[in-house]
Amino acid sequence: MGNILKFGEDVEGYPIRVLNEREIRAAAGILFLATFISLNIILATGNFVPVKYVVTVFLLDFLIRVFVNPRYAPTLIIGRWIVGRQTPEYVGAPQKKFAWAIGVALSLLMFVFLVLVNAYSIITGITCLMCLVFLFFESAFGICLGCKFYPLFFKERARFCPGEVCDVRSKHDIQKTSGTQWLIVAGLVVFIVALATLFNGQFRKAPHYLFESYAAAKTN
Repeated sequence: MGNILKFGEDVEGYPIRVLNEREIRAAAGILFLATFISLNIILATGNFVPVKYVVTVFLLDFLIRVFVNPRYAPTLIIGRWIVGRQTPEYVGAPQKKFAWAIGVALSLLMFVFLVLVNAYSIITGITCLMCLVFLFFESAFGICLGCKFYPLFFKERARFCPGEVCDVRSKHDIQKTSGTQWLIVAGLVVFIVALATLFNGQFRKAPHYLFESYAAAKTN
């Protein structure tokens, strides 16, 4: 029973329990995609059924992660299978447990309002947006936003963070951003503003079917 109800893995060379960041990012990507698609279905059709399923699975998955064992969480199992051939990147389990507890709170709030009460409001909208932001940063950048709050509640600092961001160290030259590079980013912003100003009317035109004339001729 002790091996079942356990958070994190004991890996030789690590003084604390750790988790595989690669499968965590994969699982975050799966949840992000499911949540994003279900929200777009709401915007397009007003159908809330898919998001109710997603929220329920989301809550179940995070409850298993926090209160049972991450090894048995369905999305982490799928994530492990997807990245199974990649070298593990070990991260400290304590800060992940704290971050996933935040995930439990957010998904529970969504479950209560959307599934049990069967109502939506600005509360569910903001909560869902927060979930998307957390999942996106985890899957796309490997940044655990929930882990950032860990030092505020615990005296010991987080250890073995992705990319060693917990350790104070100087950046390598390849990681530094020059003034010229920031000017390029600023130029992109100016370019987008110019596009919106000069070509907004053209961009707002609905596209026509490329083979429309051929299809019409074929039917005639």
